[in-house]
Amino acid sequence: MNYALLYPVFVQVALTFALVFTMGAMRYGAIASGKVKPGDIALGQQAWPVRVQQVSNAYENQLASPVLFYAGIAFALIASSTSVLLVVIAWAYVGLRLLHALIHVTSNHLRSRFMAFATSLLVLLAYWVVLAVELMTR
Repeated sequence: MNYALLYPVFVQVALTFALVFTMGAMRYGAIASGKVKPGDIALGQQAWPVRVQQVSNAYENQLASPVLFYAGIAFALIASSTSVLLVVIAWAYVGLRLLHALIHVTSNHLRSRFMAFATSLLVLLAYWVVLAVELMTR
């Protein structure tokens, strides 16, 4: 079996872990420095400093549409449908997710972030269409 589809998954998972560990360290630092008190965030996230919120939001975004990405990869592997086209599309999706996260945690420029997000969704849709066509035309 060709496992080339797993490499972009590993990068996507690494991105998610990098964001959650960064977020955790930033949250710990905000509490340890006294900028945030535990009671301030017990029932909501608005008391975190802006930078912490940016990383937190970027992390939460890695738990939304990537679920469809992971499912698509799993279905492709189960069905032994690991074409070069699917691998290329998977890498494009992960590249756009990396770009989206980078924008999210740096400039947070809304238009750029939205364009990266929207483009990643279109690429993910293309992945599913190609997968469906490949499976239905066997």
